[in-house]
Amino acid sequence: MELWYTEKQTPHLGITCLIKETLCHFQTPYQDLAVIDTLQFGRMLVLDGMVQTTERDEFVYHEMLAHIAMQAHPNPRHVLVVGGGDGGVIREVIKYDSVESATLVEIDEAVIEVSKKYLPTISAGLTDPRVTVLVTDGIEHVRNAIGKYDIILVDSTEPVGPAIGLFSAEFYANIYRALKKDGIFVAQTESPFFNRDLIQSTFARIGSVFPLTKLYLASVPTYPSGLWSFTVGSKCYEPEDTHRKTVSTKYYNAGVHQGSFRLPGFVRELLEGSPREAQINV
Repeated sequence: MELWYTEKQTPHLGITCLIKETLCHFQTPYQDLAVIDTLQFGRMLVLDGMVQTTERDEFVYHEMLAHIAMQAHPNPRHVLVVGGGDGGVIREVIKYDSVESATLVEIDEAVIEVSKKYLPTISAGLTDPRVTVLVTDGIEHVRNAIGKYDIILVDSTEPVGPAIGLFSAEFYANIYRALKKDGIFVAQTESPFFNRDLIQSTFARIGSVFPLTKLYLASVPTYPSGLWSFTVGSKCYEPEDTHRKTVSTKYYNAGVHQGSFRLPGFVRELLEGSPREAQINV
């Protein structure tokens, strides 16, 4: 008998994959966690019924969350990743020789341990000597870090449960303070097809804090609609610029870097309709 997994990405749409087997499934203190082995995408991490990453397409998301900021900043030495307990973003960050320390802050230790066991190609960077893994609240960590980081990357789940606070104006203001005077911040900001209101509000909140705020896109097959957005806030460096540092990647390159900011008309209109928020003093 065939076994299929379906993620209901909207009330009217789902993605369905044929499963070889369920490798683990349990409730953590924060969320429902499963790792399933699918025929199409290989092993898949699922949190609260939502696909977080898969072996076959993870490189797109992790590279695009990490390398835009890492290439736009001339000398990133101290990097923070909030969330992302699977380790994929950390793996990309430590490809840069300039990085002296890479800190991962993940609230759910089970995500880290499961990823080490079942997703070793994604979590491999967590054992690098430059990496520090902290099992704690990323919101609190950012609030207490002043002027510490060159780059902060927020690899959050969808804005439900413990991740809601990662989309707030207060959190973005605290990120600004946690960055050095030339720091850059990037967050995943969902699908422009299915999360229009969230993208508009998030873009406005980040724009109320950072003098340079831009949105860019990538294609991630297992994420809702396949078209995914990221929002970058920079204190001074132009996010579209790249220093063309040499790193090994599957999706990202200098052309993709610049092309990802060339937004389709409907996305530009979406941002133009973003509600203005009062400038936050930081």
